[in-house]
Amino acid sequence: MVTGPTTLWVTEKGTAPMRVAVVGSAGRMGSAVCEAVAADDLLDLVGAVDPSSSGDMDSTGTVVVSDSIEDVDPTEVDVAVDFTVAEAARQNVQWCADHGIHAVVGTSGLLESDLVSFRAAFTSSNCLIAPNFAIGAVLLMRFAEMAAPFFPTAEIIELHHDNKVDAPSGTAMRTLERMAQASNEWGTDPTELETISGSRGGTGPGGIQVHSVRLRGLVAHQEVLFGTDGETLTLRHDSLDRSSFMNGITLACKAISEHPGVTIGLDTLLGI
Repeated sequence: MVTGPTTLWVTEKGTAPMRVAVVGSAGRMGSAVCEAVAADDLLDLVGAVDPSSSGDMDSTGTVVVSDSIEDVDPTEVDVAVDFTVAEAARQNVQWCADHGIHAVVGTSGLLESDLVSFRAAFTSSNCLIAPNFAIGAVLLMRFAEMAAPFFPTAEIIELHHDNKVDAPSGTAMRTLERMAQASNEWGTDPTELETISGSRGGTGPGGIQVHSVRLRGLVAHQEVLFGTDGETLTLRHDSLDRSSFMNGITLACKAISEHPGVTIGLDTLLGI
């Protein structure tokens, strides 16, 4: 169980379980989410959606997997968790908004235009979109934001498994945005010649460089490196297993009804 501010929510709120459907239930993240929801006394796994395993039982053996979210009875679901791909997530999240169902979204690759659309759509239910559900990763983003005004140079290295299709990661992009908002005084890149094009990585908000690594055996990792005269500061978070994301996801399922509209990131839920 998550400790700190979230513990109060778990112990003080009512005991009626939130009814949860998991979209993308056959994927590695989706399967883990199904198992985490089924194991939580305050959550009830009532639906699973994944066209690749339609008609089969989900990873917990609790529910039959549906082919599409359209096949789910909206009167039987309080919150849907989406771990799919951006194209599918757009439709799934809109379906949630249309039917007054809360949405918890971990799918990466969504655009700012998607957020604008979601904000207009969620009037009778709520939506949380998080680039990362690991509590440590959320803290790292906050620490990076706090450190930003004190260092004139910084770079981000994000490292993920070799099946991740987008780069930089959503976590890296959110970290860059928060650092750039915290300080507008960043040193310029001194590089005049790249022997290999792209070796300095990509340039994000504030001119901060970001580098993406994709390796088999990794899960999700990020380093934020800060530098100033005579010293450096390195912040690093490592998700060694997908279980690292489950506390944040189950917390979001239980707390989403308390946060109207569209919320970006777990920060508000954690009280930071």
